[in-house]
Amino acid sequence: MTLYRESYLYHLWRTLCAAWEESGLHRLFERLGGWCSEQIDTSALLRPLCREGRVAKGWADSLLCRIVSFLINLPILLLQSLYRALQPTFEDSFFARLVFAVGEETAVVQSWLIMLLWCIPYEYWNNAYTLMAFVFLLLVFCAGAMRREAYRFDVKTIGFYPLVLFGAIFLGVVFSYTRSQSPRFLVYHIAAALCVLVTVSAVHTARDMKRLAAGGSVCVAVSSLYAIMQRMQGLEVNKSYVDLKVNADMPSRVMSFFDNPNAYAEVLMMLLPLTIALVLCSRSGLGKLAAFGAMALGVIALGMTYGRASWIGFACAMAVMVFLWKPKLIPLFILLCIAAVPFLPASIWNRILTITNMEDTSTASRIPLYETAIKIIKKSPVAGAGLGTAAVQSFVKRYKLYWGHAPFVHAHNIYLQVWIEAGILGLLGFVSAMLWNIKRAAHVVRHSGSSEARTLTCGAAAALCGAMVCGLADYLWNYPRVMCIFWFVFAMALAGARLCAAGEEA
Repeated sequence: MTLYRESYLYHLWRTLCAAWEESGLHRLFERLGGWCSEQIDTSALLRPLCREGRVAKGWADSLLCRIVSFLINLPILLLQSLYRALQPTFEDSFFARLVFAVGEETAVVQSWLIMLLWCIPYEYWNNAYTLMAFVFLLLVFCAGAMRREAYRFDVKTIGFYPLVLFGAIFLGVVFSYTRSQSPRFLVYHIAAALCVLVTVSAVHTARDMKRLAAGGSVCVAVSSLYAIMQRMQGLEVNKSYVDLKVNADMPSRVMSFFDNPNAYAEVLMMLLPLTIALVLCSRSGLGKLAAFGAMALGVIALGMTYGRASWIGFACAMAVMVFLWKPKLIPLFILLCIAAVPFLPASIWNRILTITNMEDTSTASRIPLYETAIKIIKKSPVAGAGLGTAAVQSFVKRYKLYWGHAPFVHAHNIYLQVWIEAGILGLLGFVSAMLWNIKRAAHVVRHSGSSEARTLTCGAAAALCGAMVCGLADYLWNYPRVMCIFWFVFAMALAGARLCAAGEEA
């Protein structure tokens, strides 16, 4: 660190920052930013959008919340009773004390575990790993809670709407068109639910959030390095991912440890905002430099995926993050976005232009997919076709609803896919859960002082917004590992909002 502070680049950076602070352009942006912030605070449109609804507000004190919380925490209550009865025995045991100490640092264990989980190459990946990992974390948390009376699974913070969604997912199995094909997909959703429960419950301080964000950042850095190596070694262009007639100058699309470039782009789109938040809130120069390196590698890799929906989602995530973190920077953010356009590589710019080009087979193929999804909804609007892409595919084949050339895999739209899998209740639960989480995080960070928890919450909420935009053109849950990352980001926003509301800081 001493060498870094004494370097020429460091002093040049300090000189440039000082010159910027005294410049007229900076004062202009300060005034414009102040005006934007004032418009946000006094907006008649945004106030109702940020208002917490009666259902969400009354959830914490409701009878249903108390019942669900008691049932989920019953194993912990029994374990705590056992500890009190045999406390001398447990405290005399080195291994028992070690297990308790590890359990009390569940966030640390989770951060290391997600580094491993999300960096396993696809050819060695098994979807059972996610369930096994979060069942293990569940047990670790329970062990830590044995001698910590305050440790509980935080059902209140998770809220009512996610409960509705997961209830609809269970009903999706019961009313599935092919019940034999749906239970396998239910396991993936159970793993996602455990991810939310453990992540929200394990975060007690901003330091815990930083550890989890660092785990995600390691995934970004390692997978991006591997993606860059793929490009350097040379990848054959896969015609199933690239329409060479419209994208003649586009190179191969990297996919890193994931089976599909779109899936990898979605992973980066959701984790990069947390990495950027880590850059902003890291206190040590070394930590800030490491996070910045991960961010830079991730942005490069995201560009090489050529995932258009994820690019748009990431752009929206960045806009939301600036909006939440420092609204005064909105004019500068817009200016930088405009200034960056001429520096985009030709292949990326041409790829962006194909978004609305119906001659691009990827774009054109979505039309029959959307039409098929709407046909399923018309045929079974309440219950849908059943949980899982396999049940939906069987439903489509049975009633001959699809006319496209490429095989029907999913609807390529997360809202349509959730509806046709979990029914109208699933769609309402999903949309309500996302909007409620984003609104709550936005409200809390707008009324919180500067802190690490606030910055990380901005990153998580921004990533969630990006995912919802990306979901208009992609189904982010097609790969269970990507689904787990989606719900991890969701849980980080919940936990961060709780910390900010409580004014806790590491």
